[in-house]
This record gives sequence, C-alpha cells and structure tokens, in this order.
Amino acid sequence: MAKLYIIPTPIGNLEDITYRAVRVLKEVDFILAEDTRTSKNLLDHYQIENKIESYHQHNEHKKVPSITMELLTKNLNAAVITDAGMPGISDPGFLLVRECLKNNIPVETLPGATAFLPALSNSGLPSDKFVFEGFLPHKKGRNKRLEKLAEEERTIVLYESPYRLVKTLRQLAEHLHPERNAAVSRELTKIHEENVRGTLTELAGYYESKKVKGEIVIICEGKPKK
Repeated sequence: MAKLYIIPTPIGNLEDITYRAVRVLKEVDFILAEDTRTSKNLLDHYQIENKIESYHQHNEHKKVPSITMELLTKNLNAAVITDAGMPGISDPGFLLVRECLKNNIPVETLPGATAFLPALSNSGLPSDKFVFEGFLPHKKGRNKRLEKLAEEERTIVLYESPYRLVKTLRQLAEHLHPERNAAVSRELTKIHEENVRGTLTELAGYYESKKVKGEIVIICEGKPKK
C-alpha cells in the first residue's frame, strides 16, 4: 500500500539524522526534495541512491495532484525532505500531507531535527508554554501581527533571515517592550553556532554592528502576567 513519509533532515551537522530516517530514505521508491542539489550532499554522505525529484514552494501547488495520483495508481512509497529540519514547519509539506490524507494515503512522520526546539531549550526563557509564529509577514499585516504578539503571555518563537534581524528586533522592542528578555540563536549545530541572550534593545544593538549570516531563531519572553 502507498505511503508518504515525512522525514526531518539535519539543520547543519550531518550527524543529526536518525538511523531510521536513513533506512527509510533508502527504502522508498522516490524522494521529494526542496532543493535537489542541497539534498544530494546529504544523500551522497549516507550512500542513498534513490530517485530524487524537486518539490518546493514554487511548484508544490502544481505537483501535489500528480504526486498523489502516482502514489495511488502505482502503489509507491515516497519521502518528503527539505533543505533542513522538519517538512511542513515553515517549509513545503503541508499541502501534500493534506492531499494524501484526503485520498486515504497513510502518512508517517519521523521525529528529528528542527531549529526552534534547541533554540527554545537553551534560551533560558520559559518553555512549558510557547507559541511558534514562524516568519513574520514582510509587509502586509506585519504591524497587526506585532500588535497581537504584544499581548501574548507565552514565550514567542520566530524565524528570521539575517537581512531583517535587526529590523525585527527593533520592531519587537517597540511593540512589546524594550526591556523584554529574548535570545537569538544562529547557525545551530554548525561550526559557528551562536546563542546570544539579553533584552530586545541589547540584542538589536549587538547585531547592528555585525555582519550576520545563517538561519536565525528569535525567542522572546511573553507579556508578564498581571
């Protein structure tokens, strides 16, 4: 019977993949990858030689129906991977999972690497309750989202690009509170991993004078309860 596997991949260090993930990637009939060139480095490292197809945010709406039909008619097993982390978490994957479930195709998700959990754990901020916001809107709806987050009492988790990091920290300080505690995690699991903690104002000042690269997670303290 056809099945779709959702497989997380390392966010930096190639050792952060499970034995089970490697086995499944070797056993499926084909692999759907966000960037085939990036994924090929991982697959080659673990001597995985299965067929690989492109599946990303720019073609997923077009490809989901044909992929689903192929699974159904040919009784194949497929795996979805992204450049890093868990598919469907600020990455392609959700649309295909939804379509497979509509067509009674089993979906099995393997546990594994994702960026925001280690960032949250080492932030020093409460992790018993948190809200994952992914990326803030670039323009339309951005201020409205920030105003909503200003009332959020749970710890806030955001993804951000290096190019908008300082802008986002400044806007968070403006809408939430300049002295709100936060942490920025960058290049997690890689050689130049960095975890910086402080107030939103302090963090914005720290990164203003630095050339920032890599994937970034912002963890921000929630609104103090009255």
